[in-house]
Amino acid sequence: MADRLMKVNAYTTLDLVDAVAKGADFEDETFAVTNATSDKENPDCVRLQFELDNMTEEYLPAHMEELELTSEQARTLAADLEKHADRVEQATEE
Repeated sequence: MADRLMKVNAYTTLDLVDAVAKGADFEDETFAVTNATSDKENPDCVRLQFELDNMTEEYLPAHMEELELTSEQARTLAADLEKHADRVEQATEE
C-alpha cells in the first residue's frame, strides 16, 4: 500500500485483513487496514477507520473510510462483533 492514507504502526488494530470492494458493476478482492482509535486528550468519539489496498484496487482512487461513533455506538458495534465472532467460532469447532 504505497499510497496509504492511514498511518500504520504497532498500535494499528488490524494491519492486514481480507476485504472486498463492491460496486454496481464490480467486485474486487483485496487487502485492507482497519483501526479503532480515539483522541489521546479529551476524546469525543471513537473512530473506526479502514483503507483498501489501492495497489490492486482498480475501481476506486486511494481513500480511507472513517466512522465517528459515540461511546454507546462503539459498545453496540463491539457487542454485535462479539456475538458474530461467537457464532463463527462455534461453527468452526463443530
